[in-house]
Amino acid sequence: MTSLRKALFYRIDGVVLLLNVMLVTVGIMAVFSVEHHTTDLSIFMMNKNYMKQAMWFGYSLLFGFVILLTDSKFFSSFAFLIYTIALAVLVITIFAGVDVKGSRSWLGVGSFRFQPGEVAKIFTSMALAKFLSLPETNFKTLKDKMIATAIALVPAVLILLQKETGLALVYFCFFLVMYREGLPNAILVIGFSLIGLVLASLLIERKALFVALTVLAVFIGWIIRIPLRRRMAPRIILAVSFLFAVLFSQVAVPFVFKHVLQRHQIDRIYSTLGKEVPDEYDKTMVAGEDKKINSSEYNVLQSKIAIGSGGFWGKGFLNGTSTKNQFVPEQHTDFIFCAIGEQFGFIGSAVLVLLYISLILRIVFIAERQRSVFTRVYSYCVACILFFHFAVNISMTIGLMPVIGITLPFLSYGGSSLMSFSILIFILVRLDADRQALIR
Repeated sequence: MTSLRKALFYRIDGVVLLLNVMLVTVGIMAVFSVEHHTTDLSIFMMNKNYMKQAMWFGYSLLFGFVILLTDSKFFSSFAFLIYTIALAVLVITIFAGVDVKGSRSWLGVGSFRFQPGEVAKIFTSMALAKFLSLPETNFKTLKDKMIATAIALVPAVLILLQKETGLALVYFCFFLVMYREGLPNAILVIGFSLIGLVLASLLIERKALFVALTVLAVFIGWIIRIPLRRRMAPRIILAVSFLFAVLFSQVAVPFVFKHVLQRHQIDRIYSTLGKEVPDEYDKTMVAGEDKKINSSEYNVLQSKIAIGSGGFWGKGFLNGTSTKNQFVPEQHTDFIFCAIGEQFGFIGSAVLVLLYISLILRIVFIAERQRSVFTRVYSYCVACILFFHFAVNISMTIGLMPVIGITLPFLSYGGSSLMSFSILIFILVRLDADRQALIR
């Protein structure tokens, strides 16, 4: 190994890699605690998911080592090309994907399967970073804002066509990155306002909501007291905003719930809100399905029971009752946090949350010390992806958000998930190692 290569390994950020390894180790132990039984002949059983996860971790380290030896300019030079290839693979997946639990988001060759949507997050991050770092890009113009939005959302649309709603929602976190790069505050205000309108549409009857919006518009108009013959622009903006709010809440939201969302997705949303699904959204059940059974509500209930039973200190490693008896479905993937909460209690859960927050804050610190726009934007993409997965996954396991199939980074079992997060981290570390040499 040349002195140049040796110098590279002195420049890599060891804190990020250490936190990464710690989280993966915790994840393998959590999956082990879910699957281990006293009747097992050995802990080294290759048919167990924890051994497969350990194997995928080994592949991730090997792949990460190759990334560290790669010229950092490769990632910016080929960002658009790789992004285009990723979009092509997503399109192929729509037609040739393997059907898994109602979604066609997996590609398989023999016994090997992977989820292109997980890997596409990497290439979308690179493409967005490349576009925003181009000398001719002026993010203050509407044209460049629209292009950046398209780069972020085109993969999300393709993933939605694969009926993988949860994974598609992850791509909206790129708006936080664009906000850091100069996206107007109004965009975020509009985004959160639309979320508020959706919640209001679901929690309040449509007639009552219409009356409430009308009263609010009249009240705002009275407060600003715009004269009829002067300053018509604010009055027009108020009227248009009122009309949009009414159409969105009274027409758009019901249309989406009736014709776009599937029954189980509607169940999950209303279950989180603590309400029964209205008859107007009560779609025809498939043959043999019991209308009274809400699987998502059952999952969350069992999840909260498992986490709550851990108390302050937890029941101890391998002593989780709900974990051992398989009460929580998908507890080695989407609900892996239950294993931590039950066995290690509030203390263990708090330590895990602290590890995630430390990793995200470290990545933000790395982003802010960059001279390269490409590396800074890419770093924020990694931070926002991790934050979205971490916040949504834990929130859905404790009933604060609907169950949308979002994995917990580095902990949930799955080769595609572990590899994609590991590659994100190793590319970040590689780019950061050359922060003194990169300018744009």
